[in-house]
Amino acid sequence: MKHILVTGGAGFIGSNLTQTLLLTGKYKVTCIDNFDDFYPAAQKNWNIKDFHQNPHFSLVHGDIRNPEDLNKIQGVDTIIHLAAKAGVRPSIESPDLYLDVNINGTRILLDYARENDIKQFLFASSSSVYGVNENVPWIEEDPLLPISPYAASKVAGEMLGHVYSHLYGIRFIALRFFTVYGPGQRPDLAIHKFFRAIANEQPIPVYGDGTTSRDYTFVDDTVKGIAAALDYTRSDFEIINLGNHRTITLANLIEAVEDTCGKKAIIDRHAEQPGDVSQTYAEISKAQEYLGYDPSTSLEEGLDVFYNWFKEFYSANA
Repeated sequence: MKHILVTGGAGFIGSNLTQTLLLTGKYKVTCIDNFDDFYPAAQKNWNIKDFHQNPHFSLVHGDIRNPEDLNKIQGVDTIIHLAAKAGVRPSIESPDLYLDVNINGTRILLDYARENDIKQFLFASSSSVYGVNENVPWIEEDPLLPISPYAASKVAGEMLGHVYSHLYGIRFIALRFFTVYGPGQRPDLAIHKFFRAIANEQPIPVYGDGTTSRDYTFVDDTVKGIAAALDYTRSDFEIINLGNHRTITLANLIEAVEDTCGKKAIIDRHAEQPGDVSQTYAEISKAQEYLGYDPSTSLEEGLDVFYNWFKEFYSANA
């Protein structure tokens, strides 16, 4: 039974991934999470509440920047590094913190992998690394033009992986996620915010004229891509997009959210925000070839699943 370390394992993508890994019965999963106050710990605890009864699950309440916390975890075969300070706009306000957690934290985790002879390292990168590139869909070989400290920290994480792969033989796979949504989504992200605002009859803050577009990817599809990368051996360093290969405008997203919950949104328009890009759009042919990746969840299906989770979570945590 392989032992997988999932950093940020109580978070949105981490908890969905952990559930999938545990259901296979093939993996022992250790999650490390510092329960950062970026959003309430109650949601993270809800995310992992069903795992504690599984003998193959363990939780370490710790920080990836602290080697003492990492050294509590022994016998790891593979690291899936999802922990990060997230969010483009907050990174502009607190660049030092973002660079410390996302760059220095990744470097400390790579040192842990080197010291413990862990040879497979999956890294959660981001579509934000492409920045202002107008040539869509984005392919992995495109030039990177990040426009926020968060995006820059993800580029740096990828390059640290290249260094450690070259020097120490760690297979490093950077998976560039594209606007992931679904059950357990962080409350600061658009889809979660929109449903919450509509449910509470509060205005939705909309930045710009609604024509910006995103490659929304349902979390189950992203998780399948991550799980497939556990067995990737084709090269020692690789960068792979995990998107949905279709874009949705902000205006159309809001309409879909309204249709899902059966209520109209109150729109509160604001100027475009620094650090935001006008569109994201993934070319996924590499993921299809290398990982057998096949995102199949429509936006309508994904929003239905999220809304069911949303109602259950807020009913239980009122």
